[in-house]
Amino acid sequence: QVQLVESGGGLVQAGGSLRLSCAASGRTFSSYTMGWFRQAPGKEREFVAAIRWSGGSTYYADSVKGRFTISRDNAKNTVYLQMNSLKPEDTAVYYCVASGLILSGHNYYYARSYPYWGQGTQVTVSS
Repeated sequence: QVQLVESGGGLVQAGGSLRLSCAASGRTFSSYTMGWFRQAPGKEREFVAAIRWSGGSTYYADSVKGRFTISRDNAKNTVYLQMNSLKPEDTAVYYCVASGLILSGHNYYYARSYPYWGQGTQVTVSS
């Protein structure tokens, strides 16, 4: 029902910036909560950020708050993750996620809340 394709990953030096994009297919994109998770080598997948369908509410992991910004363009069926002041510990595969469920509270932070996942894009931050 929903297909997600990420782009924009790459290699950047610490302190640099990258912008990830996620193009979604599906006519109901505008009604979905969208988000990003990441997984570093040897670590569990972790929540990064999420944005409600209207774009009016956003949610961030404490580790990225103030450095990353999630946004969406419903006309383009695209969600973005602007990453500034990158650190080596931000190195991971970043996954775009989508959910048509009605989420509230801590549910935004759980991987199980998002049925749809992209293939992932690698972000590497060198020190």
